[in-house]
Amino acid sequence: MTRCSRSISGGNRASVLKHDVPASLVVFLVAVPLSLGIAVASGAPVAAGLVAAVVGGVVAGALGGSVVQVSGPAAGLSLVVAELVHTYGWRATCMITLLAGLVQLALGTLKVAKAALAVSPAVVHGMLAGVGVVIALSQLHIVLGGKPQRSALENIVELPAQVVHNHNHAVMIGVLTIAILVVWSRLPRLRAVPAPLAALMAATLTATLTGWDLTKVDLGGGFSSVEGPLLPQGDWHAIAGAVLLVALLAAVESLLTCVASNRLHDGPRADLDKELTAQGFANLVSGALGGLPVSGVVVRTTTNVRAGARSRWSTVLHGVWVLLFTVAFAWMIGLIPLEALAALLLFIGVQMVNLAHARNLRGHREVPVYLVTMAGVVVIGLAEGVVIGLGLAALLALRRLAWVSVDVRQAAERRWRIVVTGSLTFIGVPRLTEALAAVPPGSAVELDLSLDFMDNAAFEALHAWRLEHERSGGAVDIDEVHGEWYAAGVSGARVFPARIPPRHDRWWLPWADRRRSHTSPALNGGPVIHGAEAAPGETAADLLRGTREFQRRTAPLARPLFNRMARRQTPSHLFITCADSRVVPNIITASGPGDLFTLRNIGNLVPRASCSPPDDSVAAAVEYAVKVLKVRTITVCGHSGCGAMAALLDEVPELPGLRSWMRHGRPSLARFVDSPAGDDAGPLDRLCRVNVIQQLDNLRTYSYVDALVRAGKLELTGLYFDIASARVHLLDRERFTPVAELRTG
Repeated sequence: MTRCSRSISGGNRASVLKHDVPASLVVFLVAVPLSLGIAVASGAPVAAGLVAAVVGGVVAGALGGSVVQVSGPAAGLSLVVAELVHTYGWRATCMITLLAGLVQLALGTLKVAKAALAVSPAVVHGMLAGVGVVIALSQLHIVLGGKPQRSALENIVELPAQVVHNHNHAVMIGVLTIAILVVWSRLPRLRAVPAPLAALMAATLTATLTGWDLTKVDLGGGFSSVEGPLLPQGDWHAIAGAVLLVALLAAVESLLTCVASNRLHDGPRADLDKELTAQGFANLVSGALGGLPVSGVVVRTTTNVRAGARSRWSTVLHGVWVLLFTVAFAWMIGLIPLEALAALLLFIGVQMVNLAHARNLRGHREVPVYLVTMAGVVVIGLAEGVVIGLGLAALLALRRLAWVSVDVRQAAERRWRIVVTGSLTFIGVPRLTEALAAVPPGSAVELDLSLDFMDNAAFEALHAWRLEHERSGGAVDIDEVHGEWYAAGVSGARVFPARIPPRHDRWWLPWADRRRSHTSPALNGGPVIHGAEAAPGETAADLLRGTREFQRRTAPLARPLFNRMARRQTPSHLFITCADSRVVPNIITASGPGDLFTLRNIGNLVPRASCSPPDDSVAAAVEYAVKVLKVRTITVCGHSGCGAMAALLDEVPELPGLRSWMRHGRPSLARFVDSPAGDDAGPLDRLCRVNVIQQLDNLRTYSYVDALVRAGKLELTGLYFDIASARVHLLDRERFTPVAELRTG
């Protein structure tokens, strides 16, 4: 409580009074009927549910890792508690709850809370759905005026006979309760009063006024009637299993609720280890005081956030209100008909079978896990159903991890293409060898491997087939897209799955590096020497290999896009940049086909409109982009180390065409001479930047460009690409700022 005291004394009192106090009252009104109903469903004393609500609010709320999560008795644990009460008795069940709290404390101290997130949500939701079915079936018998049986199957078998016998008063009060629960949420003006509270109040008032013969809730002496824990008697292995079951189920439900609560608010994020420790303290205290097991509860947490809670004070205060209400108004609880509580539990049980969760799992193909877990809980038992669900989830995960796709197609006469995708392990070897056997001997084969993993058995099978195929006169071209598993197997290098990065040489590495990667261990850690010269035959082969790779890998993916663009282009930018081979506009702007109408020349120069003789090439490109393509932005992009600017500073080589062209750069040189040295860049890079600014001014010498800029229909922007750091700079008020440092919005 000291943390709460510090927070409220730190200037947050007004926020607590405005937001948290009203929210705590709403949660309190929801928690009381739910706590009573869960206690009844668990076969525990009714007061035990209220004890757990108080402890969950005060202890878990004050110490927990989430500022909005509300803890208390949970319907998901009611089956376990009911079985424990039947086997060991109520007081021994309290000791099991206490010991489960100690286990949670130990787990929280070891900081293993995040491990609970490894449990498949399909198992958790399936477990809760199964519990909901069992609760609904058992409480339906009470609503009909009978008694529930020991198992869900027995409840189903006995249900027809129970329906045939007409239990007027019990059925009527149950129908009234359920009707109010269903209708209440559809009446916006009445939502200020929680539906469970309204239903129980209406049922209690009806039963009191009519004098119907109904069983009333027996609260006994309130909190004074609660008995403390006793050591359970029996097989200690079974008892230890029960302790672990309660501890783990309560922990998983709490932590998953905690994670879900993060999505409901914008406040501080939850600390899972702290939350698990707080749950341990809460169960320790609840067990010692004779209460039900405590865990985080989704319904109350969601209600808390929607009611406007801002801090943990809402959770703590709701526990205080439950305590005060029980002490002061215990006699009112004794007026509630047991059949009304059963109807409330029946309604909650049906709601626990959440079809929305099943729909979400459908996209991930986890519905079988959900259904099997739910069926296991209903037919066999909670622990057994969860174990079966976990086993099925593990099997499906292994199946997905070992999944491999082998696609064999004839690309042309005597040429075949094979694409292997997924994880190639010994499990997939039969499928692989069967597919490879379909390739005729002596044919040329393009083998694309896009693998997450390849084990030795798969490598041996693939390598043996390759050697045999080449021995028969065929050719095999292996291309590893994702990681070099096959190449590592051939070289005998050790393979570390987590350390093998995906290969990116399919789109941005220069040809020289890609050529070298096939003949040296460069991509496996060896050195790469950039700028190495290649013979003319090699460069021609590089170009051919590149176009072949495009046709093989990129064209099938991009063909629909190009097909849509075939009749017209609609670029948004005219992009003017240098012809320098190191500047690739689509890479530095992350743009694709159809985005940029690109104009490239030496020095990214834009001759003035009045230059003599006129330059028709650049003028035609600008005119077409602005008047025909209707671009909305013209960008001039310079770069560091520009050879054209270096020639301006030194001397233009004796090349007639170049000397004639470079006269258009003289205004940039004059501007450079007149401008102060405003940064630490050398003369060449400063001239490269000044040149961008000058070319933007040159663009405005075209009357139609200037008119559109003045009208706000065209924007001129400047970029500067620093090659050494691979960083793009944006022109902002005569100054270039690195894009990564720009603030948006």
